Amino acid sequence: MSASVDMTESPLPALRGRVQAGAALGATTWFRVGGPADWLVRPADADDLLRLLRRATLPITVIGAASNLIVRDGGVRGIVLRLARGFGDVEVEADGVVAGAAALDAVVAEHAAAAALSGLEFLSGIPGSIGGAVAMNAGAYGSEVADVLDWAEIATADGLFRVRAADLRLSYRRALLPAGGVVVRARFRAVPGDAEAIAARMAAIRESREATQPVRARTGGSTFANPPGHKAWALIDAAGFRGRVMGGAQVSEKHCNFLLNTGDATAADLEDLGEAVRAAVLAHSGVSLEWEIRRIGERSA
Repeated sequence: MSASVDMTESPLPALRGRVQAGAALGATTWFRVGGPADWLVRPADADDLLRLLRRATLPITVIGAASNLIVRDGGVRGIVLRLARGFGDVEVEADGVVAGAAALDAVVAEHAAAAALSGLEFLSGIPGSIGGAVAMNAGAYGSEVADVLDWAEIATADGLFRVRAADLRLSYRRALLPAGGVVVRARFRAVPGDAEAIAARMAAIRESREATQPVRARTGGSTFANPPGHKAWALIDAAGFRGRVMGGAQVSEKHCNFLLNTGDATAADLEDLGEAVRAAVLAHSGVSLEWEIRRIGERSA
């Protein structure tokens, strides 16, 4: 735990992991915006996590790689939980991969490719971690987690449970987790394949991302979910919002379903621009866009 925290004054149980009071969150997000957490907790392992879930009296907000996240400028009350060391192991099996929630999606894809296992290449195109990928049924390039997930281990205040993929009721960008549940590990199916073909597929995904998405900008991935029968970017483009600016936030010229922090954006700039996009698309096409980016915390007064 952080040496600066006096646990005799903390509302948290004694933990072996790292605990920080008033922790800055903005720099940990891909957008590089947002206020502090009252408490930022990185449990040491699953036992430490279970202790927190069982004994914490404050609300808990879970974040992963913070690649698809806006932390509002007023910060987050209560506990922000982030799984890090102790949750990043990746184990390759004959017909699949078991990965900790903190393992990056791209790293899991790389482990599978190194073992000539096919079916997980799409994970190389998702900028996040496995816990978030399961929790939101992440997908890209024609595949999604629901296609390959066998089970997920989920921690709750009642214990650690292995839940079958079918019981998570995975749907477009959604999973039905137990109340207060935190994904700890997951197993993904894969099949033996040709190593060169797998590497070529991953290279094609990387090239496509570079060509079509602002991957080197301060962004948060896809801003809105694709409505049934539509592409969000096309609706935004048709509404005239490609390149639109609000404060330090901008709709990407390269891919209109990406918001950018051009350098001095606030979380409010990004969220307000996103809401302006939603209003414009609704007025132009009659389609209501739903946020895919998570927004947590409080706006500044």
